[in-house]
Amino acid sequence: MRIVLDDAGELTPAGSALRAQQVILWSAPFVAAILLILFVAFPGFFPPMSPTMPTVEVQDFYLDHRAQVLFSMVGFNLCGILIVPFQVLIMAQMMRMKNQSHIFAFSYLTAVVAGATLFALSNIFFSVAAFRPEQDASIVQMLNDLAWITFVAPIGMTVGELALVALAILFDKGPDPVLPRWVAYVSVATAIAVAPAALAAVFTEGPFAWNGVISFWLRNASYAAFLITMFFVMRTALRQQADEDGLIETTA
Repeated sequence: MRIVLDDAGELTPAGSALRAQQVILWSAPFVAAILLILFVAFPGFFPPMSPTMPTVEVQDFYLDHRAQVLFSMVGFNLCGILIVPFQVLIMAQMMRMKNQSHIFAFSYLTAVVAGATLFALSNIFFSVAAFRPEQDASIVQMLNDLAWITFVAPIGMTVGELALVALAILFDKGPDPVLPRWVAYVSVATAIAVAPAALAAVFTEGPFAWNGVISFWLRNASYAAFLITMFFVMRTALRQQADEDGLIETTA
């Protein structure tokens, strides 16, 4: 267990706050593993269901995979929110930036909450489609459309998160910035990569459809890569925070 102490060997309020952030940081890989298992467990992702799938085939999918769909969606409902504490950790480091308003950090949190809410709604739509798959096939298809479009297309909150991280870093012009400037450019590049997913609400075929290489695979892979990058960036930032607060780390 890692304990943050001051020079006198005692846990201080600053040390306690830093230790809480360390707990969130090191829980992130376990949360990521759970979400990856749930992602793989959903049979409609490999390959992603096509928007042009005939109505009867959509109904057959939910009839044949009802248990798997419900398992993965119940899991997402229970565990999907666990990614938010890691994003709050990013916000906490944005709050440490001294040469700017905290408006970026608070706006970032708002975007995170909005994105998590829409993700939860998509889980509900998938679940409702699988709850009574024997009902009218057109109703099942409509619920499937709602689920996929809600899952893929509302990307504005994610773009907002990434833009706000970049702005906060670029406005942090002190001699010892909390986060390195290259992270701002990674955030912008990720925002550019995920933004086209908004077109999933328009196209039914091609790379911009909800099952397309851009709207589905590039969107998800880019954001996952950004979060993995931020894990290592946050680890370095917490070490910097410990140094600034005069804290040391020991193992017990």
